[in-house]
Amino acid sequence: MQRAALFYNPLSGRRRKYRAQDVDRAAAVLRAAGVQVEAEPTRAASDAAAQVRMAIRDGFDTIIACGGDGTVHDILQGIAVRDAALGIIPLGTANAMAHDLRLPMNPEAAARALLTAIPKRIAVGQIQYRDFNAIPSSRYFTVAAGAGLDAHLFYKLNRLMKDRMGMTAYYSKAWHLWWTHRMRYFEAEFSSNGSGPRREERLSEMLAVRINQFGGVLRELAPGASLARNDFRLILSRTGSRARYLAYVFRGVLGMSAGIPGIELAYADQVTCRPIATEKPENIYVEADGELLGRLPITLSVVPDSLTVLVPKGHPSLLR
Repeated sequence: MQRAALFYNPLSGRRRKYRAQDVDRAAAVLRAAGVQVEAEPTRAASDAAAQVRMAIRDGFDTIIACGGDGTVHDILQGIAVRDAALGIIPLGTANAMAHDLRLPMNPEAAARALLTAIPKRIAVGQIQYRDFNAIPSSRYFTVAAGAGLDAHLFYKLNRLMKDRMGMTAYYSKAWHLWWTHRMRYFEAEFSSNGSGPRREERLSEMLAVRINQFGGVLRELAPGASLARNDFRLILSRTGSRARYLAYVFRGVLGMSAGIPGIELAYADQVTCRPIATEKPENIYVEADGELLGRLPITLSVVPDSLTVLVPKGHPSLLR
């Protein structure tokens, strides 16, 4: 790391009035180690990718996302399939990607961890979808992408409540939705290794997960998922029972080790989800990295060897 560009969203998160101070604290650690640092707020989610590409063009070898999973997601769009390395200073609400990388949650400690981190080339996910104006679009993602109840949660979750209450907002709204929202069905088709047999399922929820540890009460949401792999760990829900899906999500908290009927885990590197005739497609939302994107249909794929991420020394799986 010789030249690092730090990007942060000044308008998101519970500590947004302290965001610039937190970024300055991290930048001071890097400068003290001899790194040339420039910090810049993102102008808008749609502009972040262009800002990142310009920084890489100007010779910055490291791009550091100072924020949560939404900020990482926005910056990913500009750094994926390029040579610059991605570092993270976790300043967001959930920080799932940072938890999976075993990064400290303190900005100065995270910056020190990045100074000795190992660059690791990994795969990222790509989702092709139609936005809310029915325009075909595509995004990269690192944490997870899905269709069904989890995306409906992001649709219903008021961002102001999230910023004010943090993860409490997620959990309280999730609890309400799981007991009131009708599970809607769609068709999914998926396969592994491109040439493997294709499976078709009628699902009420599908989540394609890339990380192993989410942190918080979710912890290991999809056992077997890993950034070191070139595939997704799929959570496939064939049940319309809200109670069963709730039990699956919180199985670690509830101390459940056995499987949940109607919910299965599988590996795949290609996934297609589309509406069925009995359901209105406008009622089934899709998301990636916690960002609401649009509606069905979607196609998910894995893009191997497409992102260099800075991994702290001693990570249990990425540095084997």
